Amino acid sequence: MARTGRHKQPMSAPYLVNGATGPFEIVVGLEVHAQVISKSKLFSGAPTAFGGEPNSQVSLVDAAMPGMLPVLNGECVRQAVRTGLALGCTINRRSRFDRKNYFYADLPAGYQISQYKEPVVGEGAIEISLDDGTRRTIGIERIHLEQDAGKSIHDLHPSMSYVDLNRAGVALMEIVSRPDMRSPAEAGAYVATLRAILRAIGSCDGNMQEGSLRADVNVSVRRPGEPFGTRCEIKNVNSIRFIQQAIAHEARRQVDLIESGGTVIQETRLFDPERGETRALRSKEDAHDYRYFPEPDLPPLLIDEAFIAACRESLPELPDARRRRYEAELGLSPYLAGVLTADIEESLWFEHLLAETARRQGRAQREVAEKAANWMTGDLFAALKRLDRGIADSPVSPEQGAELLALLADGTLSGPLAKQVFEIMLETGEDPAAIAEARGLRQVTDTGALEAAVASVLAANADKVAEYRAGKDKLFGFFVGQVMKASGGKASPAMVNDLLKKALG
Repeated sequence: MARTGRHKQPMSAPYLVNGATGPFEIVVGLEVHAQVISKSKLFSGAPTAFGGEPNSQVSLVDAAMPGMLPVLNGECVRQAVRTGLALGCTINRRSRFDRKNYFYADLPAGYQISQYKEPVVGEGAIEISLDDGTRRTIGIERIHLEQDAGKSIHDLHPSMSYVDLNRAGVALMEIVSRPDMRSPAEAGAYVATLRAILRAIGSCDGNMQEGSLRADVNVSVRRPGEPFGTRCEIKNVNSIRFIQQAIAHEARRQVDLIESGGTVIQETRLFDPERGETRALRSKEDAHDYRYFPEPDLPPLLIDEAFIAACRESLPELPDARRRRYEAELGLSPYLAGVLTADIEESLWFEHLLAETARRQGRAQREVAEKAANWMTGDLFAALKRLDRGIADSPVSPEQGAELLALLADGTLSGPLAKQVFEIMLETGEDPAAIAEARGLRQVTDTGALEAAVASVLAANADKVAEYRAGKDKLFGFFVGQVMKASGGKASPAMVNDLLKKALG
């Protein structure tokens, strides 16, 4: 749940790193770089599509050719304001751009156009939920717009580096948290919650593998109750798992350093996923090292109330509100509601499945919600993980899922048969009813046929029948299994149970 203004942090047990001389507390703040969804870059008309040929999406502005002037992309401003509103942040009616001066080979101008003292979005906060049900509020200090740098490539030639400027000038939102996180788990939950909100409102696709969402991780340690320690910044970490691993390793490194008599120095570090450790990159720059000054080619950015109102009106239902609705209106457990609202595409897929399931069964959505949710988060998610696919690439559509659930509900399929049909659906894309009909997988509900199967099983196991009637009740499951086996797994379990109880009674 987004909240505005300063916040009071709820008390919770801190995550402590135990050292030889006692416990240390971890303090974490994140600077999340989210690539803005827009067709063109922040200050030029060059395209932003991922995966283009190197240097094929570069304008004269991006390449910093002499005499080229930046022109602010209004859509990027709109997306930043929408993001700020979704996170409960204040929107600054006046902001400005600054030049951040530093040298990289993939930064043609020798400076980055960013925002420093007057960002477009100010303070806010988001609420996160941990696996144990604990909820915490994490403060957001600011969100500012800036242009991305290009990409240096070092592994294509033994003695030269290549530069790809396709990414140069792409719009980024830098979302800066307060140092409110106290464990790797909290940092992971924060990024996951933030990513879900960005994807839900459509301001960033959240694709960490492609680099459109990445984080600089600031880590320090301190004795409980003492002032903040010296922080180190771990640059450009591009997965939630790596963020958590980097925090755990860096905290342990700092504790070991302090206890051995050393001093933590403020520096920038990189995380090595293969070794699971951080390593020094350079001493950490302070703001004055970048020689910030107002961007002379851009006037101050002024935002009026009508623009903010239009941005607010464009926001969809946010993940936390959707989660609460699933719990209140559909009766889903907090766990199921949380899983189904963690990703907007999965939420929309579930709602399509739910509407179609209710329609096919002629029942209210609340009556079928739990079974639909359990099937989706169980069988479907497990299959997608096995196939290494996302919900957008699911070989089974919501309509087909609803049809499968309807066949289960009306007794056409038993649970085991439904799993068989589902596996065939994954392979062929066929509808479940057609599969059941063509392959003879419909559940047997013919009373006469089932009575004959029961009689045959009891006759073949007269000794066990006697034992059962003498009080060995556990044998009932044996009889059920034998009748199911005799029917090829197609008998209705409910009917088998009823007929056996009657015959054995």
